Amino acid sequence: MLKTFQEVVLTVKTRFAPSPTGYLHIGGARTALFNYLFAKHNNGIYTLRIEDTDVERSQEKYVEDILKGLAWLGINWDEGPYFQKDRMDIYKEHAYRLLEEGHAYKCYCTAEMLEEKRKIALKEGRKPAYDRTCRELKGTPGDKPYVIRFKTPLSGEVSFDDIIRGNITFKCEELDDLVIFRTDNTPTYNFTVVIDDALMGLTHIIRGDDHINNTPRQIIIYQALGYKTPMFAHVPLIHGKDKARLSKRHGAVSLLEYKNDGFLSEALLNYLSRLGWAHGDQEVFSREELIENFTLEHVGKSPAIFDMDKLTWLNGHYLKTLPEQTIAERLIPFLEEIGIKVDQNERIKLTAVVKNLKERAKTLKEMASMARFFFTDDFEYDEKAREKFLTDETMPILDSFLSGLKNITSLDENKQKKLIEDMVQAFNKKVVEIIQPVRVALSGKTVSPGIFEVINILGKESVEQRLERAIKFIKEQ
Repeated sequence: MLKTFQEVVLTVKTRFAPSPTGYLHIGGARTALFNYLFAKHNNGIYTLRIEDTDVERSQEKYVEDILKGLAWLGINWDEGPYFQKDRMDIYKEHAYRLLEEGHAYKCYCTAEMLEEKRKIALKEGRKPAYDRTCRELKGTPGDKPYVIRFKTPLSGEVSFDDIIRGNITFKCEELDDLVIFRTDNTPTYNFTVVIDDALMGLTHIIRGDDHINNTPRQIIIYQALGYKTPMFAHVPLIHGKDKARLSKRHGAVSLLEYKNDGFLSEALLNYLSRLGWAHGDQEVFSREELIENFTLEHVGKSPAIFDMDKLTWLNGHYLKTLPEQTIAERLIPFLEEIGIKVDQNERIKLTAVVKNLKERAKTLKEMASMARFFFTDDFEYDEKAREKFLTDETMPILDSFLSGLKNITSLDENKQKKLIEDMVQAFNKKVVEIIQPVRVALSGKTVSPGIFEVINILGKESVEQRLERAIKFIKEQ
């Protein structure tokens, strides 16, 4: 069914427009998420546009990283991805249209001339903006190369109502005549973004507040071209705990590094949503709850603080609450990274392992490390554990446990408990003094899931082999 004109006009449309000059990081992912949530909350359209006009710095590996990162988080676009490099003719057409209509002019000042003007301005205590030498130039000085500059009004004001920050006003005299087309026939950011946002029908521009100063320049270009100006919402940037702008030392690495470190997409999505936005005191949100509750009015005006401890806590929460089968499937690549191949016969064991480790592990990577001993006999004994619990004094305990286990026909937990109780009496030891040597023999560590769970997951044959291995190890010392 066709939409009416009124319905089309009222459709909310947002975009995420990253530049592929670097990896997708936390800040960019948060911007993408806010655009996605706002569009979905309003039954609108979310668009992805790759701003790759910087030919020298844009790389395909960064494009791939952006697409994979968004896909991992499930921030799926309705339109796109569009690539600016495929739209160069559109930008050129608009630049020369502005030139013909008197909203732009050719500037023949060389880089050396501009540098000299900059030095003079600084020496005289003036803002080093272009002095508009060519603005009213008559005639064409031969075949000299030129850039196209936009004619910014010399007086007046540019105001806009920011959804997050309220009214913001700039004086035109503070703005320069920005370059919109370079000598190499490539367009500049503030120019292309206006054209694309207008032609793609964007209704709301949600981006970091480091773009506030770009907004008045873009608004006057919208007006010169006769395009409708969208609504703007500038989100405060993310800072580290030290209140400095987020950098690599705070955790601002590629988004996919969090995936590689064992974080769950659900946890990171949830965490990103709370970086600057709140819905009461609620901390944990499903995707559906985020879409239902997200509004720009509840985005704060102060910088959000990135807290790795909080992200890790949230990831632990999702490890505990997501279905064990889901976690098991996602754990497999991390086991493979440490040399463990999980075949079809071990999938049932894997779910049991997850069940026993989900309360202890904070990431999938950590869980894989904890789980390794369940899938291979080829593990080393922790040095301190070995020195304390695999000794001549504990060998009789391991011998007795092995003999008792061989006499148990099934791994019934009550029978295992009875075996340990009998050994406590026979050796006149505490329960822990019986269990710990066994634990180290089976896992190589002093910390593991409950000993009965370990025995049941490993199976009778594997447990007996590991006890024999530990006894042999003690004898050979």
